[in-house]
Amino acid sequence: MTELESSQDITAEPAEEMYGTVGAVACDKEGNVAAATSTGGTTFKRLGRVGDSPVIGAGTYADNRTCAVSGTGTGEYFIRIAAAHHVSALMAYEGLSVQKACDKVIHEKLSELEGEGGVIAIDAERNMGISLNSEGMYRGWIGQDGNPVAKIYKES
Repeated sequence: MTELESSQDITAEPAEEMYGTVGAVACDKEGNVAAATSTGGTTFKRLGRVGDSPVIGAGTYADNRTCAVSGTGTGEYFIRIAAAHHVSALMAYEGLSVQKACDKVIHEKLSELEGEGGVIAIDAERNMGISLNSEGMYRGWIGQDGNPVAKIYKES
């Protein structure tokens, strides 16, 4: 028996499966932006429930004139405020930066409804916006220095 085999307990219950949203935003060298969002869904969701991920403008949105956005959280609230599109609209109509637009949508609009979640976004100049009002949100990116950055919990 190898060391690896002896350290594994084959009688142990399998680890609880984790499901969640996976989102990505990107900007190519020509300034084209794109967003993608996929979700494992909400635990014990009602039959037929549609979350925000497949609703363009709620959990996912991209417009080369403003930004690309992917979000996760209580989807019903993301749908009600068209959260991803709202980030883009704040940039287009109020001239907010991508970060300020993300913060306004999450910390004002979503929080007013007692919704929880977060968004990631990128504009055509590769400026990033990340905002969350939940305890944590897995996220990662390539920093300005070219090094990868990964975070889980909300920063104080």
